[in-house]
Amino acid sequence: MSNTPARLLRLLSLLQTPREWPGSELAERLGVTPRTVRRDVDRLRELGYPVHASLGAQGGYRLVAGKAMPPLLLDDEEAVAIAVGLQSAARQPVAGIAEASLRALAKLQQVLPPRLGRHVGTLGAATVSSPAPAVSLVDPMQLVVLAAAASAHERVRFDYRDGDGAVSQRLVEPHRLVVVGRRWYVVAYDNERTDWRMFRVERIENARTIGVRVPPRELPADDASAFVTNQLYSLAPVFRAVATLALPAEQAAVRLGDHAGELEPLDDTSCRWRSPEDTIDWLAFRLALLGCDFTVHEPPELVEHLRRLGRRITRAVAPGTS
Repeated sequence: MSNTPARLLRLLSLLQTPREWPGSELAERLGVTPRTVRRDVDRLRELGYPVHASLGAQGGYRLVAGKAMPPLLLDDEEAVAIAVGLQSAARQPVAGIAEASLRALAKLQQVLPPRLGRHVGTLGAATVSSPAPAVSLVDPMQLVVLAAAASAHERVRFDYRDGDGAVSQRLVEPHRLVVVGRRWYVVAYDNERTDWRMFRVERIENARTIGVRVPPRELPADDASAFVTNQLYSLAPVFRAVATLALPAEQAAVRLGDHAGELEPLDDTSCRWRSPEDTIDWLAFRLALLGCDFTVHEPPELVEHLRRLGRRITRAVAPGTS
């Protein structure tokens, strides 16, 4: 970067990341020599930015928090990422988050340079969010307590309401917060049940740390997201569907996409579909999206589910009928 003002802004943007930056890494990022980095750091100090330098193999440069901290500096990708994140956050089932996200987005546009502000504004004006199904709202303070406990490896006690409405008190060691669909879960080690559990955050009340820190435990999964996904899948029974589709096998394969299962041509206009194992809801959803007539042969649970769904849809489009 031969342009000195642009290089200084880029350097300042990197230094805003809360970490130590070795001079060699800064030089590589900026495409200059370490000596140029040292001169640029001196220029930032002259402008009033508190850049601290530490010596040694683990040393480097970092900004010191204080009254002279610089204003918010974002490059194009960072500004767009924050705007997209705020727009997505507005649709999360967290109490008050929609209004707070929109306020933050408006403030962001006011402090950005005009060019980036136009980019963010254009992105917002051109983006339409599809309505999402309503779910119970999550208390943001419960999220804060759980996240802080997970970071500090602290035990937490809270009241938990199960699906039947019964409330029990739990003592856990939070590991991670995970968002699946529009629900928030906390993956935690349950001390009283001596096993890993996942809890829906909207069912948690009165979460509070108890002042006990513990060594981190090893989660019995690749990561917290995989743990939640596996748990959710294991809680729902799975079935293998067999259905006749009023579609040629080639077209059915295209419409079913990945993990289509087995397709057996019956004639030029129909085929037999044997699905992979999955939940009743998902099997019914896949069949409904095919856009063709079909006959389900098995399992009987899927047949009954489609009958109930059909009656529900009929009542919706023809009010007053049974």
